[in-house]
Amino acid sequence: MPEYEHILKVVIIGDSGVGKSCILLRYIDELFTESFIVTIGVDFKFKTIDIDDKKVKIQIWDTAGQERFRSITTAYYRGADCLIIVYDITNRETFNNVEKWIKDARNYIKNDIPIVIVGNKSDRDDRIVSFEELKNFSKEHNTLYIECSAKTGNQIELLFNDIAKELILKRKEKQNKQDKIDQVKINNNKISDINFKPSCC
Repeated sequence: MPEYEHILKVVIIGDSGVGKSCILLRYIDELFTESFIVTIGVDFKFKTIDIDDKKVKIQIWDTAGQERFRSITTAYYRGADCLIIVYDITNRETFNNVEKWIKDARNYIKNDIPIVIVGNKSDRDDRIVSFEELKNFSKEHNTLYIECSAKTGNQIELLFNDIAKELILKRKEKQNKQDKIDQVKINNNKISDINFKPSCC
């Protein structure tokens, strides 16, 4: 009996210092540190959760935001089921760079892979990027969006759990579509067999 029924690969990208590692630490270990965590290349953690009474293993890849690691981290985009792009709501430049992250990522992922734009540090009262800007930007670029706080944990679990639910739903829809195609092929073969049976007399 397998330990889980689904395995999902989620990759977190974004500028250095926006809180990617803190989001991961909060979700996996329910911890937060004020210290700046520098990811060297790529870090990896996983968590098993229950979705609709099924065990789901989420593999989460935390990538470095520095330009010098870009050639390393892009290799991990392949095979991803979802990309999370994080920016800091108190830092306009990190939000402006989200568009570049999207364009770069879409060179390595399939078009139907969901991208989630995440505005981190929603606990701060010195925001520069409004939620309305995030909403409009996401609509323009056909992405999902959410704001969260790695510090307080606000919406962190919701972020990953909703991603898991969305991905599993997509898999079910894809499987159902394939099952229908396979059934049509079986039916067509049966029709063909009947049509081409030689007459007995």
